[in-house]
Amino acid sequence: MRTAHQYRLRLTKLQQATIDQWLQLARRQYNYRLAERFNWYEENRCDINACPLICHLPKLKDRPDFYSQKRDLVNSKKLFPEYKNLPSHTLQDVIARVEKTFDRWIKGDGNGKRSGKPRFKGLGRFRSIAFPDPIKPEHLMGRFIQLPKIGKLKMILHRPLPDGFKIKTTAITKKVDSYYITLSLQDSSVPLITPDSPTMENTIGIDVGLKLFLVDDAGGEIAIPQHYRKSEQRLKRLQRSLSRKKKGSIRRQKAIKRVAKAHLKVNNQRKDFHYKTANLLLQQGKNVAHEKLNIKGLAKSGLAKSVNDAGWGQFLQILSIKAERAGLLTIGVNPNGTSQECSHCGQKVKKDLSVRWHSCSCGCELDRDQNAAKNIKYRAVGHSVLNSLGNVLELSGSHQEASALSVLR
Repeated sequence: MRTAHQYRLRLTKLQQATIDQWLQLARRQYNYRLAERFNWYEENRCDINACPLICHLPKLKDRPDFYSQKRDLVNSKKLFPEYKNLPSHTLQDVIARVEKTFDRWIKGDGNGKRSGKPRFKGLGRFRSIAFPDPIKPEHLMGRFIQLPKIGKLKMILHRPLPDGFKIKTTAITKKVDSYYITLSLQDSSVPLITPDSPTMENTIGIDVGLKLFLVDDAGGEIAIPQHYRKSEQRLKRLQRSLSRKKKGSIRRQKAIKRVAKAHLKVNNQRKDFHYKTANLLLQQGKNVAHEKLNIKGLAKSGLAKSVNDAGWGQFLQILSIKAERAGLLTIGVNPNGTSQECSHCGQKVKKDLSVRWHSCSCGCELDRDQNAAKNIKYRAVGHSVLNSLGNVLELSGSHQEASALSVLR
């Protein structure tokens, strides 16, 4: 199984200066290769609805691709000798990034969804460099790891590396507080477990929200911490202080770092909460069903600040990765009508977002979010509420029986 471990680096001043120089050289190379593709695109494209009847067709240039730009790195090293200090495969990874972001704009991803037009990286906007080659076992010596053309780097091992692993790729990331190294491992100690098919017994349903972070089908609740909301006043104060500083001054650079550190703290708090919540859910040893939410659409609505503060997308991604390691499944279901349908009899009970209690004519009375979590669980396992109406008919009172029979019709 592929897994990633990130460790903080304790570097010398010379190593920090070297990494900073490499980041700037990689940024310049990224912008240059992206500009090559933009120039080719503008010179060779022709809109079919705006093409003149008589026009001079110039000789079409070859389209820049990964291999042609990779071969051109030899010329870049001749013109700019400082590029010889970078590992060759690190420079090739920069071109691979350009290839990926440009193709996402022109062609789209595997689902055909196109991304926005790529932007050039400004000063300080290129924050990571990759070392795609596998690391040999002899290059990992306790707390030290040896990388090409930079030597031994000291890591802070806050957790041990698993036994029997292989380091496939390595990346160094510069954050506002320090430098970090990410090791992509092929971990053979984690067995490949085939998850069981979801059933009513081995699956739980969760409904995420803004009032509570999530509610499961048994009624368990986890409060939403609102890390950004709690830090909002301090962030506003730091941002006002930044706006008063003169551009290009040393004081402005210090103010930018203070703002960045405050945002980094909020991000770390949120991520820590997501990991702990995912562990709490998976300790039950059951598959987890959730809604397939349009998080990007919600993040552009009037609830944008609260949605971003909750971080549903990051949480579901963490939950999916940790479930795979535990041999469990995360199942996304269609969210339409999960709050409106009764989890007991299946009929729709219309209610506004402000109505937080589900009350049905069949006698079902429970919290709105718990009702939605039950419906999510039923959809994940393919369970139909109509199949369980035999239990509904056992309820006392003729009103419940008539309601169940009306659903059958």
